[in-house]
Amino acid sequence: MIYLELFIGFLTVGLFSFGGAYAAIPLTKDVVMHYGWISEEMLIDMIAVSESTPGPFMVNLATYVGSTKGGIPGALVATFAAILPAFLIILLVMVLLKRLLENRYVKAAMDGIVPCVVGIITATGCHMLIKNGILPAFGTPGDLRAPVIAAVLALIYFGSRKVLKKGISPILLIVIAACLGVGVYGIK
Repeated sequence: MIYLELFIGFLTVGLFSFGGAYAAIPLTKDVVMHYGWISEEMLIDMIAVSESTPGPFMVNLATYVGSTKGGIPGALVATFAAILPAFLIILLVMVLLKRLLENRYVKAAMDGIVPCVVGIITATGCHMLIKNGILPAFGTPGDLRAPVIAAVLALIYFGSRKVLKKGISPILLIVIAACLGVGVYGIK
């Protein structure tokens, strides 16, 4: 009986919690309180724990509640029920989108949108570079430290692709960028 309750409860949360995890908190509270799975205090504590652990908040919460009420099978049932609606919706969208993208007019529209998106991203990047004093704007001297760091990172990335036949890990590249930033901007 508990497994059916967990499935129905978290399926309800998964089906009707639009707007992200924070929008789902009231519905989750109603479902958890309706079934009496955990106390309101425990729910608040679990929300805090779910937010501070890796993974989606709703999945973490469903897994926790399921495990407290039904052990590992309960955790699996609650987690499956919470993610099932989103999975099915994404699957449906992908099927429809694939068929839609086969239409030559939609394909032509998408081909026209791509340069627009590239332009918007480029314009935003240039605006940020100018606003932060990295690129000179209208005769104002720019700060050369950031372009030098970017050039060094590009050399490291493309050099590693040439030497190692694959790029270095993005995490390692971020760590190198952070170290370069501390070294360059930390020195006054």
